[in-house]
Amino acid sequence: MATVTLQGNPFNTIGELPHPGTKAPAFTLTTSDLSDLTLESLAGKRIVLNIFPSIDTPTCATSVRTFNQKAASLDNVEVVCVSADLPFALNRFCGAEGIDNVQVGSTFRSSFGTEYGVDFVQGPLTKLLSRSVVVIDTDGTVLHSEQVAETADEPNYEAALNVL
Repeated sequence: MATVTLQGNPFNTIGELPHPGTKAPAFTLTTSDLSDLTLESLAGKRIVLNIFPSIDTPTCATSVRTFNQKAASLDNVEVVCVSADLPFALNRFCGAEGIDNVQVGSTFRSSFGTEYGVDFVQGPLTKLLSRSVVVIDTDGTVLHSEQVAETADEPNYEAALNVL
């Protein structure tokens, strides 16, 4: 269990992020066209999982925009923006913003939050995801993981991208 804050108030998550050097847990997410996106389907690519509570908050939207911009120049990297939002909302946001360098993955019918240890288990964001970034190498090994201590803060983009 990890503890993060939301506007200074502490809340727990269901577990801990996978640590660098370990194998990334398998996952299944739902894409904007309602198909499955799995870790296995991304094999051979370097993956940045941009995990956040909801696209309808300013910090979450900023993280999607920022990773979209930075992903454009990366070779063999797939950025997957992960939240409990429905795929329709994620697709609508990306379409309105002209975002096309990231994939979206909804957890609405998966156990991703539990597998990655990021489900909030208490407070106003219960069952939403704690803001985190996990970078996975081509062989499925975790290269970097960050759980943002204050949910309203942005992740450390450079730390995530520098391991690539």
